[in-house]
Amino acid sequence: MKSDQYRTITALSEDEFVISRSRFITFAVPVTSEAEIDAILDEYRKRYNDSRHVCYAYVLGDKYEHYRANDDGEPSGSAGRPILGQIRSLELTNVLVMVVRYFGGIKLGTGGLVSAYQEGARNALEKANIVTKTIGLQVSFTFDYPATNDVNHVINDFNADKVSENYGVNCEMTLSVRENDYAGLIERLEKVDTLFITEKVGL
Repeated sequence: MKSDQYRTITALSEDEFVISRSRFITFAVPVTSEAEIDAILDEYRKRYNDSRHVCYAYVLGDKYEHYRANDDGEPSGSAGRPILGQIRSLELTNVLVMVVRYFGGIKLGTGGLVSAYQEGARNALEKANIVTKTIGLQVSFTFDYPATNDVNHVINDFNADKVSENYGVNCEMTLSVRENDYAGLIERLEKVDTLFITEKVGL
């Protein structure tokens, strides 16, 4: 995958199965912040307050830089890490996976728990709609009308997207382009006569 792209899911997906009478219910949720994750965890803990465990893991950031795994009372490393491993194996980010366990009276052992939590996470993620997104960077600028053709040539050469445009006394425009092309786009725009860059914004 290119450095300015990342994979994520678009909507909630879930799975449920039973192993040795223990019931596992898994949810994969698209998320964008730790505050959002905390709210979702609170909601599901209340919804499944009669369960034994609500284990989870998440990855955040378009560079996959923030992550956490939580065993929620299961033996250390037997739940959160296996869940996190499945998220990473699919190269996903901005994803929270929760596995609710209702204990069925039969101990699964550490190996059995690892397998169960892996399976639950994998099944929910495989049911999710996975998409690849491109990291975009924005630049805003003004220019005089005679430079319109030159600006359009730059837009076409870099396959940039017009976020906004306004043609008044002066022409105003905001473009978005993939991160890998940003420096080249700025360099070309700076060579256009009468064009003045007013703002550079990372999305």
